[in-house]
Amino acid sequence: MAFDFKKEYRDLYQPKTRPSIIEVPPMRFLAVEGEGDPNEEGCAYQHALGLLYGVAYTLKMSYKTDHAIEGFYQYVVPPLEGFWWQPGVNGVNYADKGSFNWVSVIRVPEFVTEADFAWAIEAATAKKGLDFSPVRLIEVDEGLCVQCMHVGPYDSEPATVEAMHEYAAAQGFVPDFSDMRRHHEVYLSDPRKADPAKMKTVVRHPVRRA
Repeated sequence: MAFDFKKEYRDLYQPKTRPSIIEVPPMRFLAVEGEGDPNEEGCAYQHALGLLYGVAYTLKMSYKTDHAIEGFYQYVVPPLEGFWWQPGVNGVNYADKGSFNWVSVIRVPEFVTEADFAWAIEAATAKKGLDFSPVRLIEVDEGLCVQCMHVGPYDSEPATVEAMHEYAAAQGFVPDFSDMRRHHEVYLSDPRKADPAKMKTVVRHPVRRA
């Protein structure tokens, strides 16, 4: 059976609908960085997702090619995630989506090396005829965070974020945003298909001891 990150790491992908503190381990991601409103038709964000999934599935299906990845095991492609920020804002201002900066990411197994990534970029380019050069392979070490499962549309996230910060403060933590630590979302529902009222999104914010 294919390895499923969501099932094996439930603390990261299936938290409760009440906030909790978590130490997030270092992880490896495919990443594309950009800016602007993610909801605009034909925008940079939508293009970035196409690039990410193109490389992610090339790596997943590599076992059917001549490229042998050392330590490879079959796995389910993990969910899309995103790091979001705006100039001068701790967290995000949901009312000003046009000023968003973002890094969209998809986790990859630790066996994926720089050489494997380079092969996947070349293979995806040859197959799809697109420019996959914006995709990078990055390491992210989030560390200590407060997180919560948000159920509902993205625009109702502020209430969940407020509850997260209140919980963190009660536990002796304060927000710890920086150039390396951002508002983080993990998308467990497909907004093109899901009922907005039932969409599930993991929301995660960096914290430190007060």
